[in-house]
Amino acid sequence: MGDASGPEARTRPYHSSVEEEPRLYRLRSGRIVAGVAAGIARHLELPVLWVRAAFAVLASFGGAGVLAYGLLWVFVRQRADTGGQASVRERQQGLVLLVLGIGLAVVVASASAVPPWLVGTLASILVGGAVLWREADESQRDQWRREARSSVLGTLADGGRAARLRVLAGALLVVIGLFFFVRGAAGSEIPVVLAAVSATLVGMAVLTVPWWMRLVGDLDVERSTRIRSQERAEIAAHLHDSVLQTLALIQKQASSEREVRRLARSQERELRQWLYGPGGYSRTSRRMTEAPVAMPTSSGPDTGAEETVEPAAVAETVSTELGRICGEIEDDFDVAVRPVVVGDGRLDDSLRALLAAAREAVVNAAKHAGVDEVSVYAELQPERAELFVRDRGAGFDPDEVAEDRHGLADSIRGRMERNGGRVRLRTSPGAGTEIHLDLPRSPER
Repeated sequence: MGDASGPEARTRPYHSSVEEEPRLYRLRSGRIVAGVAAGIARHLELPVLWVRAAFAVLASFGGAGVLAYGLLWVFVRQRADTGGQASVRERQQGLVLLVLGIGLAVVVASASAVPPWLVGTLASILVGGAVLWREADESQRDQWRREARSSVLGTLADGGRAARLRVLAGALLVVIGLFFFVRGAAGSEIPVVLAAVSATLVGMAVLTVPWWMRLVGDLDVERSTRIRSQERAEIAAHLHDSVLQTLALIQKQASSEREVRRLARSQERELRQWLYGPGGYSRTSRRMTEAPVAMPTSSGPDTGAEETVEPAAVAETVSTELGRICGEIEDDFDVAVRPVVVGDGRLDDSLRALLAAAREAVVNAAKHAGVDEVSVYAELQPERAELFVRDRGAGFDPDEVAEDRHGLADSIRGRMERNGGRVRLRTSPGAGTEIHLDLPRSPER
C-alpha cells in the first residue's frame, strides 16, 4: 500500500461525494414575460425558442400551456444571472409565440363545449393572480402559503362552532352560485346569472373575512413597528449626541467639582426640555399631525390660559424664554434655578420686560443670597401675568441698600412700572427673599 500522506496525496484535489443538485430557476435576463422559458432552456440546455414554441403548442390543448406557464411562474423562484437582455429578434419571436399561443387557446376553446367567455374570465383571473404573486416578496409569499394551508382547514379543525358554520355557509354559497352561473349562462337567463354572481361573491366574502381582517391587522402591526423603530432611532441618536457626550466631558473634568455640577445641570435641563418641553420629543407626533398646538402648562392646575401656538413659534413663548434665562444663570453662577410655568403664551414687549426683570431678580439671588438653589414660579392668565423669584438665603434690609445699587430700583422696579406692572418685595435678614412681579395683560395679549 502506498503512503496516503505523500506529496501526491497532498496535491490531489478534493471532490465532495455530495454534489449540489441542479435546480430550476426563472431567469431575470433574457426574459419576455417572467423568465420561465429562459429558465427551462438553461436548465435543460435547449434553445429557448424551442421551449417557447412548446408552450405555444400546449396552449392549444385546453390552455395547458398557459396553465403550466402560470404555475411555473408562481412556484419557481427567480434568480439573477450574468446574461444580458434579450435581443430585438428574440423579443419579437417571443411575442409572436405568446400571441400565437393565446390565439390557439381561444380558437380551441371556441370550438369546444367550453364557452370562450369562461376561458377568458379564468385566464384573466390566473394572470391577475400571477402578477400579484410575482410582485410580492418572499416573506409575503411564505405568509400567503401558510395562510392558505391554515385558513379554511385550520378553522374547521381548531375553530369554534360559529367559525365552522361560517366556512360551510360560505362554501355552500360559492357552490350554489357557480352552479346557477353555469346553468344560467348556458340558457342565457340574465336574472339567474346575476343572482348566481351575487351568491358567489357573498360566499367568497364570507370565506375571506378572516383573511381580510388579518391583512388589516398586519398593516397596523407593520405601521406600529415602523413607528417604534423610528422612535428608537431618534432616541438613540439624541442620547449619543447629548448624554454620552456630556458624560465624556464629565470624565475629563472630574477634578473640577464646579464644572461637573454645571455639566450635569446643563444636561438635565436640556434632556427635560427635549422630553417635556413645548417642542420636545413627547409632543412631536402631535405637532406633526396637527397644524396648531395648544401649549400645555409645565406644572400646576389648569388655569384655562392655554394659548394656541404654531410649531414655528414655539421658541418665542414665555416658558422657553424663561427656561433659557434660568439655564444661562445656572451656568454663569453655579446655582440651580428651578423654573415652573403655569400657562403659556407668545412673547410681546410687556412679557419681555417681565422676563428681563425676573432675570435681574434671579441674578441678584444667585450672587448675594448664598444659596445653592433659586425657585422661579410663573403663572400666565388671560388678564394678568405673575412671576415669583424666591430664595432661602441670607435676605437683606431694603433700607440699607446702597444708593449706587440700581438693580432692584431700576432694572426690576423701574422696568415693571414703565410697563404698567408692580413689584412686591418680602425679605428680612436671615429669612430669605421673595420678589413678586405682577403685570396686567390686555385681552388681546
